[in-house]
Amino acid sequence: MNRSTIPNTPHTFHIPVMGLGYTIDTPVKVAHFGISSVVSIIEDELVERMREFHCRQAGEAYAPIPKPELDHRALRITAYLDLLQRIVDRNVETLRQAPFEPGSNITKYFEMLPEGNLEKAMYDQMMVMEEESKRQSYQDELRRTVRAGSIDVNIMAKIDPQRYTKEGEALPAEYADAMAAFRGFAKSTLSGSVVLSAGYNPRLYAYIAQFPDFLPDAQGRLKKKVILKVSDLRSAKVQGKILAKKGVWVSEYRIESGLNCGGHAFATDGILLGPILEEFKNEREAMGEVIAAMCNKALAEGGQPTFASPPVVRVTVQGGVGTAQEDSFLHTYYEVDGTGWGSPFLLVPEATNVDEDTLQQLTKAKPEDYYLSWASPLGIPFHNFRHSTSEAQRMTRIVKNRPGSPCYKDYLSSDTEFTATPICTASRQYQDLKINQLKALGLDEKRYARELERITAKDCLCEGLGASALLKEGMTPAHKLEAVAICPGPNLAYFSRIVPLSTMVDHIYGRMSLLNENLRSHMFVNELVLYVKYLQREIDQVRDDITEKQLKYFEKFRTNLLEGIEYYHQLIPALSTHGMTELDAFKSDLEHHASSIRNLLLPGSRGVQL
Repeated sequence: MNRSTIPNTPHTFHIPVMGLGYTIDTPVKVAHFGISSVVSIIEDELVERMREFHCRQAGEAYAPIPKPELDHRALRITAYLDLLQRIVDRNVETLRQAPFEPGSNITKYFEMLPEGNLEKAMYDQMMVMEEESKRQSYQDELRRTVRAGSIDVNIMAKIDPQRYTKEGEALPAEYADAMAAFRGFAKSTLSGSVVLSAGYNPRLYAYIAQFPDFLPDAQGRLKKKVILKVSDLRSAKVQGKILAKKGVWVSEYRIESGLNCGGHAFATDGILLGPILEEFKNEREAMGEVIAAMCNKALAEGGQPTFASPPVVRVTVQGGVGTAQEDSFLHTYYEVDGTGWGSPFLLVPEATNVDEDTLQQLTKAKPEDYYLSWASPLGIPFHNFRHSTSEAQRMTRIVKNRPGSPCYKDYLSSDTEFTATPICTASRQYQDLKINQLKALGLDEKRYARELERITAKDCLCEGLGASALLKEGMTPAHKLEAVAICPGPNLAYFSRIVPLSTMVDHIYGRMSLLNENLRSHMFVNELVLYVKYLQREIDQVRDDITEKQLKYFEKFRTNLLEGIEYYHQLIPALSTHGMTELDAFKSDLEHHASSIRNLLLPGSRGVQL
């Protein structure tokens, strides 16, 4: 399936989900400019607070949906998403009526479009016209072409804990977190997509087909679509087929770098982004045909309308993209249909919610201030920022011998090691119990310190990742928990300026550069560096008692990295053809890191070289 079959969209990039609150109302800020973005809907209390805020901003009546309401989670999400749709619709109509004059929103809309866009070309023609009647005719047509960016939502599929009544009785599965969040989106008036991330959830995937908006109508159209965030082709095929067998078509596979991203990092076994993209480029058409046939078969067997022609499948990529040249190469060589630009938008107050104190800290940050941590209670590596107030609060609690956080929301409560009801590993309750257990093991001082650090590294993300959105709008977070957690990708180290939305868009399209003075390697090299560091860290975690299974895993990981480096060597002619100039530095970086990987030693007395 070639790119000409992909519906034209105003922009060639989207803004991915960031944290819980950083993009929670980004559509209100950017959708009327044709920019698509993704809203996190996992935290319904934050959703409800933001609904109250935006109702008041928009002059709409706000009717609270109380927590005792049995289906409060889904109802809150539906109400908020419906509100976003109404606001975006009004914003688009207001933009359409604006005059074509310097500084107006309609002028801003067309000036931000990428070169080569048909509407952009028409706008440029209109601007140099002298005949007023012809100029007016062009303006009328341009107004009709204005399209909003998509309002998409993100659900981390694995965040789906069981919910209970006040009496402690388990509620039916549909009231679990991911299930209820999905239902909230499914019942909304939105016609966007749900981005499913963080792995496979069988009951959630089975649930999707119960909602007709996700199945084709008589004309083969989908009102709501499914996007899968995947790390490789195998994952895309497996999950795509699982959903196809239920009659659900995956409209987009959103490839994300395993490590060169923000938030949770789902590392591959050393398979790098370039080889992954090459596989998608070569196999996307065949994959789409196979999965489409499976989907139509399931639809026909269920008595549902089928797709008369093969449905469109998009492939997009995100994670570490930092220059217009990199963005262009992803589009032209790998033939992706879009790119995600996340962390740099944290420096764009017009697009995201970063409180002023954190914003200023980001402008002064150095590359070493962004690091891969164990802060997430999910046990998944998590990108963190050393100077966040949440990190300062965590350290202060440790110094006061009160590690851990109060736990009010339970979204990440999944541990039952000490309790019958799941609790969160970032909670004070869990950390007290775990530290007491650790003390009883009689470990040597060095190993005890390492294990203690792993326990106390966990932080409360439910509160921290939403606080900034409230603080920015002058609201007080619940329980006065004002410490801000922020999870930028390491790519943010190369951006320092707080800029308007249009300026960041100009950077993406190569009309200017926002890179700071920090030396930045190509995005493929930056990801490689992260994987080398990750491999070393994984080895260090088992340095005292490594097993044969772990050794084989590390060997496979190393082999994949070296094969990825060889792939990049072979890619150099294509990079050159597409305008990359610093090829010597790229080649030198590859050789340096290949040498580091070959010389990597397993820790401990054995001194085994990989």
